[in-house]
Amino acid sequence: MSIFDWLQHSAGERPAVEQSGSAAVRDIARYLSDMDSDQARWIAAFAMVLARAARADLDISSEELSAMQKIVHEVGGLPEEQASMVAEMAAHRNELLGVTEDYLATREFKKVAAVGDAKRLLHCLFAVTAADDSISLVEEEEVRQVANELGIDHSEFTSIRAAFREKRAVLKGIRGA
Repeated sequence: MSIFDWLQHSAGERPAVEQSGSAAVRDIARYLSDMDSDQARWIAAFAMVLARAARADLDISSEELSAMQKIVHEVGGLPEEQASMVAEMAAHRNELLGVTEDYLATREFKKVAAVGDAKRLLHCLFAVTAADDSISLVEEEEVRQVANELGIDHSEFTSIRAAFREKRAVLKGIRGA
């Protein structure tokens, strides 16, 4: 069998879109099996993207984890205990699975997001990164990358970022000088 035959044969055996996305999103959605599967996927992807931003500086602080839990509770509509578990699962999977999973989860969120969800997520990403009273440059750049992946234009990004101006480390340095 030639490589071309093998590739053509393999193309027909690829897993369905549902199975080719983020493993972490699937794991968290399975935990949320008592709710509608689309809603569970949305919450799982949402939580994973929150964890991505929180861990941009290679650490999820206790303040950031608390912010994630609160946001998953409020935005996801989950009971506090379940929201805490989802946030912890997302943080843990982000640490274990890393960068590739971050992109897959963001792509998954984009697939399941309704109009306006991406902008709402962007606000939440800034809120999580600001939870420890400072948005580092690396966190800000990670949020910018997520915005790009979600198709949010630069003017929309800067408009949302402006609400967190006082927390931006890059501006704190200028004000202190």
